[in-house]
Parts: sequence; C-alpha cells; structure tokens
Amino acid sequence: MTAVRRAGLLFLAALTLCATAAAGPAAATGYRYWSFWERDGAHWTYATQGPSTAQPADGSVEGFRFAVSEDSTDASQPRGTADFGTICADTAAVGGRKRVGLVVDFGTTADAPPGERPPVRRTACAVVPEDATAADALATAAKPLRYDTNALLCAIGGYPSRGCGEKVTSAGTAGGAPSGSGPSLGLLAGAGVVALLAAGAFWQTRRHRNA
Repeated sequence: MTAVRRAGLLFLAALTLCATAAAGPAAATGYRYWSFWERDGAHWTYATQGPSTAQPADGSVEGFRFAVSEDSTDASQPRGTADFGTICADTAAVGGRKRVGLVVDFGTTADAPPGERPPVRRTACAVVPEDATAADALATAAKPLRYDTNALLCAIGGYPSRGCGEKVTSAGTAGGAPSGSGPSLGLLAGAGVVALLAAGAFWQTRRHRNA
C-alpha cells in the first residue's frame, strides 16, 4: 500500500470516528403535561381547544390526564369509568345550571416528576352556571389549579407541585439530553490519535515526494 493511500485511509477513519462521537445515541423526547379530553359516547376525544375556552353542555364528561407524551397522537387517555350516569348519579339537576362529569387521572409513577407521587384518580360531578367553561367546572372539584403565563394548565389539585409542560427525554431527564449521552472521553481520544497518525502519514508522503 502506498503512503498516499495509507494516509487517505487513516484520515477517513478519523473523520468516521469524529462523526460517530458527535452524533451520540438518539433519545426520544416528549413533554410532561396535563392533556384535556372530551367524552364522545363511549370514547375519549382529544380536545381541540383548551379548558379555559371550552364550554361543555349539560350532561358532558370532561377528562384530564397527566402523562409524558410527544404530541396529541400518542397522548394517554384518562383511565377508568367515565360515563355521565355513573359520575353524576347522586347529583340532582338544578334549574339554570348544568352538570358536568369530570375525570381527573393523575397518571403513573413513571410519568411523575422526580420526587413526586401521583394522587389517586378521581371523578366529580360539577354543578356550574350554564355558560361555565371546563376550567370553571374543574375549579369547583380539584383546587388548587395552577396555570402558567400563557394560560397553560400546569397543575390540578396541586399536582405536580412544580414544572409545566417541560421537555423530557426517554431517560426521564427534564430539560435536555440525559446525562452521559455525549461522546466518551476515550472515543474522542481515539479519534484524535487516528487523526494524528493520518497527519503524520500525509507529512511523510510529502517528504518522500520532495526528496
């Protein structure tokens, strides 16, 4: 093998190692948040508007689920019994007001923020004015609620105690890539050695040509 060819192969190996180190392992990313659902017959439908603007009709069932999901297509639905007849069975109708069934699912420990434990799922029958929103109904049964400056629902019943729609990697680390996901020191060092060898081979080739 000629010196030129050897230098070229070493240089290509250096580039390959450096590219591999820079890429690192891929990590799936989702968001930890409260999703809002509307009951349509026997099925949940992801709401097309927020609870602060949605105005459910009398006899409606609204659901809230805390979980980590990438977007609405893979969001977790509220679990358990959710029909209006069961939730509001013991709540009589009141003239000039409406009844709204609520399902609040605090999610699983896997989706909980570090150091927090999700409360037990709950249901409630809210009796509210006819023009009340889903957020108004929720406020009657699951205080305290917490919102951010953009009116995003951050906490129901005080859960979670902090955070609001933060980004979460597949390793459960909020706010960025999990620790240890970058290139190792050994890999970078190896790439550096190969690069030096390639440079040395290239220099030797030039010396032979100029001799």
